[in-house]
Amino acid sequence: MLTAELIKKKRDNAVLSAEEIRFLINGYVLGDVPDYQMAALLMAVWFNGMNAQETYELTMAMMHSGDLVDLSSIPGVKVDKHSTGGVADTTTLVALPLVAACGGKVAKMSGRGLGHTGGTLDKLESIPGFLVSQPMERFVEIVREQGLSVIGQTGDLVPADKMLYALRDVTATIDNISLIASSIMSKKLAAGSDAIVLDVKTGSGAFMKSEEDAVALARAMVGIGKRAGKSVSAVVSDMSQPLGEAVGNALEVREAVEILQGHHGDGDLARVSLTLAARMLTASGLGPVDEAEKKLQNALSGGAGLESLRQMISAQGGDPAVCDDTGRLPAAARRYSIEATASGFVAVMETDRIGIAALLLGAGRRTKEDRIDPAVGIWMKKRLGEPVEEGEPLADFYVNDEANLEEAVSEFQRAITIEKQKPEPPKLVRTIIEE
Repeated sequence: MLTAELIKKKRDNAVLSAEEIRFLINGYVLGDVPDYQMAALLMAVWFNGMNAQETYELTMAMMHSGDLVDLSSIPGVKVDKHSTGGVADTTTLVALPLVAACGGKVAKMSGRGLGHTGGTLDKLESIPGFLVSQPMERFVEIVREQGLSVIGQTGDLVPADKMLYALRDVTATIDNISLIASSIMSKKLAAGSDAIVLDVKTGSGAFMKSEEDAVALARAMVGIGKRAGKSVSAVVSDMSQPLGEAVGNALEVREAVEILQGHHGDGDLARVSLTLAARMLTASGLGPVDEAEKKLQNALSGGAGLESLRQMISAQGGDPAVCDDTGRLPAAARRYSIEATASGFVAVMETDRIGIAALLLGAGRRTKEDRIDPAVGIWMKKRLGEPVEEGEPLADFYVNDEANLEEAVSEFQRAITIEKQKPEPPKLVRTIIEE
């Protein structure tokens, strides 16, 4: 096969075969296909797209470019969850302990935050002593014994995705459904779980701003899972405002713990977490959705979910006492109230700007090399559609380093629009896509 001919084939909107896609991906990982040729292929895909079979074959080629996680020694159905990312999206720390408390087996590899979105590993590392790096044998042992472990990616998983994503980032080829779906699903499938529940975000804080694009991505990923013989479903949920009240690492852990303690139960974060957890239990074969919802509510009200989180923290070297006293989490030196400049109703939140404001305080990173401050962030005081008076607090800023405080406040204030007329609040769960 000649790489140039395959680029020409995709440029002319023809369909690439499984063998051709494997040739290109394997060649790129081995260095036989140079960056400039792969960049040309990516642009051809961006313009012409890939059909469902091509997208699946690309996912499989990427998945098999490195190590695969073997979870077969863990009895039962192993279930995973993935979110496409957003602001105050702390569902992992709420949903997964509840699933484990109800008998599910959750083996999850998570990532770090970059840009306006937060990363689960960063949140967990704000718990004193918590180790996100675990040997694979220990990871499997924790899941087998306690039902839940969350770690960072280990080994050489999906090297093709790392290489392709870096190239897409500098060639304006990030925003293509097939390329996004194959990137996400290659990692999820390589991680070894039997079932996957996807949380695909839409709105101002999401990668997919429009609901149409979010649904298209969800359908593409569910289709890949079906072809791969896995149970995959997707919840398309709203990210037109921060999902929880807390934006920042230790603050988000605090909110998750408080939910598992029985507080904030009617908030958006708790509601989406329970929706995802119910699908995870159903995918695990532990009952239909309505029965799963009852089990989860019992685990929440009875404290079993909190106990499950406590056990995972202890097993991974962290301080389990944070589940009883969130004051043991890192705390910022100062707190500033950010007040409304007008009266009316909160009409718009540019959620990505709120995430950037938290980043400027030190809660996020612009590059992978940046260090974050686990204690700082934002605690939201208002939701979309709520009334507000001039001078009333919109949020509290938790601050250590004030170097970027003025810029962070300005970014936050630009993110909030207050209008005289009350808007219709957004629908939290837009749709659920199953096999």
